[in-house]
Amino acid sequence: MTFISSLRRAVTGGIVVAALSTGALSTGASAQQGAPAPAGPLVEAEWLSKNLDNPKVRVFEVSVDPGLYERGHIPGAVNLNWHTDLVDTVKRDIVSKEKFEALLEKAGVTKDTTIVLYGDNNNWFAAWGGWVFDIYGLGDQVKLLDGGRKYWEKLALPLDTKTPSPTVSDLTLSGPKTELRARLSDVLAAADGKNGTVVVDIRSPDEYSGKLFAPEGSKELSIRAGHVPGAKNVTWSKAVDPETGKFKSKDELKKLYADAGVDGSRPIIVYCRIGERSSHTWYALSRILGYQVKNYDGSWTEYGNSVGVPIANLSGTVWQGR
Repeated sequence: MTFISSLRRAVTGGIVVAALSTGALSTGASAQQGAPAPAGPLVEAEWLSKNLDNPKVRVFEVSVDPGLYERGHIPGAVNLNWHTDLVDTVKRDIVSKEKFEALLEKAGVTKDTTIVLYGDNNNWFAAWGGWVFDIYGLGDQVKLLDGGRKYWEKLALPLDTKTPSPTVSDLTLSGPKTELRARLSDVLAAADGKNGTVVVDIRSPDEYSGKLFAPEGSKELSIRAGHVPGAKNVTWSKAVDPETGKFKSKDELKKLYADAGVDGSRPIIVYCRIGERSSHTWYALSRILGYQVKNYDGSWTEYGNSVGVPIANLSGTVWQGR
């Protein structure tokens, strides 16, 4: 019986909360325990399930729902709350290098650690976390768990409610790498055709056309709808398999974006509403395909609310104050 099938047979009622220590997860997999992480920007659930006790691996959950971690997470995973841990809570900015360094030291991360990120919603904010890690010089150590929580749960792999207590490490971050982050001025230059950059809007077609100001239930809004003039629209979700949440193959991704006129021959800026969905596309284009990509985390809530900047609104909607 395989490791995965034995876990499936042990499950009752869907998701299992681990009652054993994470050491028990390596039973029957000692040959895999401590194995080097696979090359590339992704790891499979099967590999991670056999390396939860690997001292060179640190797992982080970065989910949209800030309460999801407490209800059950991958055993040993450290929670990163994107509302507070990955942003400056006063300025609209990403977390400072000093705060991020202290957070990662508390989690036991070193320059030799393989960092595995995962989350809900097909890894929206896990990818955004990967972008932040990359900005501070840890991109080569970061891997996304392909499929995130969705695929982990689909395989009926264990979840735990215990909060880990890693040994504190000593870590010095570099950066920030400004070449990974687009600013409003960069997007305006691209819209004017001044910097040879292709802009990719990864929101839904209705957001792109201006029919919707924002997805239903979203609190972050712009008082204008539409898109950056000249932007290509490739909805982020087209990059994943809808059943598993895993990224499509490299060849499929190349074709998906090439069909929209994005082939890596020019620099790319990706954006969405607040920068989280676009981070998922940034990960696909930058980390998987190797293209030169900046994520515009200001995204439509900055661009669409900025005075005097051009927009394209195919639907002709006008903000009515509600």
